[in-house]
Amino acid sequence: MTRKYFGTDGVRGRVGETPITPDFVLKLGQAAGRVLRRHIDGRRHVRVVIGKDTRVSGYMLEAALQAGFSSAGVDVVLCGPIPTPAIAYLTRAQRADAGVVISASHNPYHDNGIKFFSESGAKLPDEVELEIEEELDKGFACVESRELGKAWRLEDASGRYIEFCKSTIDSDVNLKGLRILVDCANGAAYHVAPAVYHELGADVFTVGDTPDGFNINDGVGATHTESLSKKVFERGCDVGIALDGDADRLIMADANGHVYNGDELLYVMVRDRMMREKVQGVVGTLMTNYALEKRFAELGIEFVRAKVGDRYVLEQLKARDGWIFGGETSGHLLVLDCQTTGDGIVSSLQVLAAMRRQNKTLAELTADLKLLPQVLINKRIEKGFDWKSHEPMQKALQAAQEQLNGRGRVLIRPSGTEPLLRVMVEADDKALAQSLAQSIADTL
Repeated sequence: MTRKYFGTDGVRGRVGETPITPDFVLKLGQAAGRVLRRHIDGRRHVRVVIGKDTRVSGYMLEAALQAGFSSAGVDVVLCGPIPTPAIAYLTRAQRADAGVVISASHNPYHDNGIKFFSESGAKLPDEVELEIEEELDKGFACVESRELGKAWRLEDASGRYIEFCKSTIDSDVNLKGLRILVDCANGAAYHVAPAVYHELGADVFTVGDTPDGFNINDGVGATHTESLSKKVFERGCDVGIALDGDADRLIMADANGHVYNGDELLYVMVRDRMMREKVQGVVGTLMTNYALEKRFAELGIEFVRAKVGDRYVLEQLKARDGWIFGGETSGHLLVLDCQTTGDGIVSSLQVLAAMRRQNKTLAELTADLKLLPQVLINKRIEKGFDWKSHEPMQKALQAAQEQLNGRGRVLIRPSGTEPLLRVMVEADDKALAQSLAQSIADTL
């Protein structure tokens, strides 16, 4: 069955347009509440934890979502602005039945979304999301007054999450003497991330830590790292850390002009762990650089590719005994013995700990990994566009594959969160990759 509202990362869209309207979110909360109550057989009140990022629309959607859950007889714990992975943690810590985040991650402020976590802190399985969609079609039905859910605010949600983040690295590792630039994307981590690094001993300098409801991801954060290395240099820092609007992505930079993507950071974490224990295998995605796969093979580490989306990386990890590392080029990184979902802050601490343990810079830690140049072009498309039947594109695709002839690869896929078609070309020559990607994208 095809999902009508849920994409790869929950329900997402432009605020004021279906499905991101207060009336729909009200119904979504109620439908999700009914599904949750059914799963526990109605023996007690279901409880959910709700967090949000810093978008102005979060106030409206939070109220609608809370009302929807309450009308289904579900209790609500409100955490306010807080990173998405913090809700994954707090859902477990509060022994809640589910967690919900109001965020559109790296998208601009005029978008928003709703994503769910299970009681274990993992993204909801596809079948549960389908069940919620089916419940939505049954219409609105409020429970009796005696069954209505209650709501309260968790006052120290951010403090609890800060302590959790600090606990994910060894107690003998500190960041004293390290100068760190932190770009919070004017998002959910603005009051959390700087405190984590500061309390671990680092000298912290901040960018994107003044959200106003409209400037989330606006020229800052993990999707706007064009000047990150320059800022690291100007502030005299050792390293720069860029998170996205809900802080589940991580990109880093040094003062020498290099920006380190998710593939490189995943490599640093895995190599550091290999110094202390055996690493069974690593999960990447269709977008993961081929050079990383090849390097892991040289190290005797099995590597598999999942569909794009950290939920699918997690599914592949859970299907394999003892596998804990996975990630996306975009910066969603998974370390399952530290956190249940992609967590930009927790992942950054693993990288920083590797730097301190080995007394090496990021450049030194990645010196033996030479990524192939990748070019990614996003083209806006109409909903339902069938690119596989688009003859001009197919001709350009075939021509590109023939020209590469073992020197690289082409990947075309629709975005799971936006009306975009992503054209990616990987080759041993960047000019060639750019030319071929542009020739395919131009057919649209």
